[in-house]
Amino acid sequence: MDPKIIWLFVFVALYWGYCIFWGIKGAMSAKTASDYFIAGRKLSLWVFVLAATATSFSGWTFMGHPGLIYRDGFQYAYASFYAITIPFTGVMFLKRQWMLGKRFGFVTPGEMLSHYFKSDAIRVLVVLVALVFSVPYLGVQLRASGFLFNVLTDGALGVEAGMWLLSAVVFIYVASGGLRAVAYVDTVQCVLLAGGIVAIGIIAISYVGGWTQLNAGIAALAAADTKLTPDGYSHYIAIPGVIQFVSAGGAAQGGAWTGIMVLTYMFALMGIHSAPAFTMWAFSNTNPKPFAPQQVWASSFGIGFILFVFTAFQGLGAHLLGADTAFLAAHPEHVNNVLGSGLGGKDLMESAGKQGMLVPQLIYLMADAAPWLVGLLSVCALAAMQSTGAAYMSTAGGMLTRDLLKHFIMPNASHTQQKLFGRVGVLIIVLAALVVATTATDALVLLGGLAVAYGFQMWPALIAICWWPWLTRQGVTIGLTAGLIAVTLTESIGQQLGVTAWGRWPLTIHSAGWGILFNLGLAVLISSVTQNQGDLDHRMKFHNFLREHASLSPEKRGLVPMAWIITLVWFFFGIGPGAVIGNTIFGSPLDASTWTFGMPSIWAWQILWWALGVFMMWFLAYKMEMSTVPDREIEVLYEDIGDTHEATEEL
Repeated sequence: MDPKIIWLFVFVALYWGYCIFWGIKGAMSAKTASDYFIAGRKLSLWVFVLAATATSFSGWTFMGHPGLIYRDGFQYAYASFYAITIPFTGVMFLKRQWMLGKRFGFVTPGEMLSHYFKSDAIRVLVVLVALVFSVPYLGVQLRASGFLFNVLTDGALGVEAGMWLLSAVVFIYVASGGLRAVAYVDTVQCVLLAGGIVAIGIIAISYVGGWTQLNAGIAALAAADTKLTPDGYSHYIAIPGVIQFVSAGGAAQGGAWTGIMVLTYMFALMGIHSAPAFTMWAFSNTNPKPFAPQQVWASSFGIGFILFVFTAFQGLGAHLLGADTAFLAAHPEHVNNVLGSGLGGKDLMESAGKQGMLVPQLIYLMADAAPWLVGLLSVCALAAMQSTGAAYMSTAGGMLTRDLLKHFIMPNASHTQQKLFGRVGVLIIVLAALVVATTATDALVLLGGLAVAYGFQMWPALIAICWWPWLTRQGVTIGLTAGLIAVTLTESIGQQLGVTAWGRWPLTIHSAGWGILFNLGLAVLISSVTQNQGDLDHRMKFHNFLREHASLSPEKRGLVPMAWIITLVWFFFGIGPGAVIGNTIFGSPLDASTWTFGMPSIWAWQILWWALGVFMMWFLAYKMEMSTVPDREIEVLYEDIGDTHEATEEL
């Protein structure tokens, strides 16, 4: 047998053994429903830091992200800013949600929002968002796992067979151990994800020949490019302006990643931390102490550095390693053609899976020199794909149990029954994701893209319960419904449903942007005409508590305007319309000799605003105390509101 396949199965066996160990240990520790669904609110600091980071950055970061940088260049590399924008949502909401969960004994976001708004409709909508987020998102991860193992076993393991086999192991440890098992497995998955990206980036840059050769090759690639922005710059090293008016069925000139497109795409990815699953992650902590280090150092700094450096090495370096046959023919002096004889010997864009083949090909480069490394990096990829999927299996199963079955059908369900139904819920989620991944292969990527945009539509509801008491039940419910519809109609699936008056992402605004425009707009408008003093008094019970325990000290309140300015400036220039300045500020895209730092201006601009983004996150999380431990101890009113009928009636 091929040595790399032997090593692959050795590392997979070790990894699976670790997963199942924690599944068994978690099952033994889960005495109550809260133990099973939110780890008894006792996750330790470093477990949450690593687990939440692994959950935030899925197999897409590992497998898909480098391929799109290869295809679209540095204009797409602005997406790497999701290392900051994803935890930015956590800074906004996690601490306050944790405080409410601790105070009132909430286990799911549906319980929290339904008691806050006194509405079962919002409870059902939250579960719907959780399902439409979890099932397609999980389907993408599972199919990618099967695809990876199909490639790396030279077709010995079919895509569907591998997908179902890998899913079985995830189901076993998630269903057995609940969120505690997911969290402890995620700690290792985080290390494997980050280490794998770094290792593959080092492999790529070493075969390219180092930093100088990489930038010389990028300059040649840009000079030979025929896909130009309206300003005449290569699409590899410039974004195509602030916004573009594109007719239905048309394409943006020079690429889709305009300044407004980058901004609204970041909105979509912010949906990962606003999705219902992360509310349950917040509830699972002993205190908010892990939030700030996860948001600032693990995610914004650590993962951000890895993406802007090592993922860029992979994506742009692939052009210099033979993946781009047109560039190879035009500039053989800049190409070390090691990928040309890789998986099929074809142009990367012609290979099976298109740009998704890039990472497997880079891993494959080590097949002869270090077959053990092929096995290890393959498990890193597998861990990256399963890290997110496992969390969404667990939390969605919990919401199905608590918010639907227990609330509407079996209000007196025991802890044992809740755990059983939670495991059945996990099974339902996994089977639904596998069916989607098996039968809707052509639409799978589209559905996965919809998932995060749907998750972002939870922002107005979270703003309401954490910050703005004047948003009403009617406003938030109608806004959320309208946002989900707007997202659907401005994605490709909308055209498939017969909506052809506009194309996908009208005006190069991502569907998440259109969704939040209708969502928040209607929420504010309808709330303004549906005010009710009794309902407001009820909501103020929550907000008065937050003001008592989470308000800034008087000496820091003067920093609030500065916090607003820092945040708005960063969003405008770092990932918004102002990012167009980055095309030329550090040198002309047409002349490599003008590059101030020896790299394209756009890359230097991204690294600069990444560093400023880390500062912004530190300022908000620590200085503005948005993710720190409250000074006042929180008095727990109800250990678990779902098991306390008097508490339910009171709220």
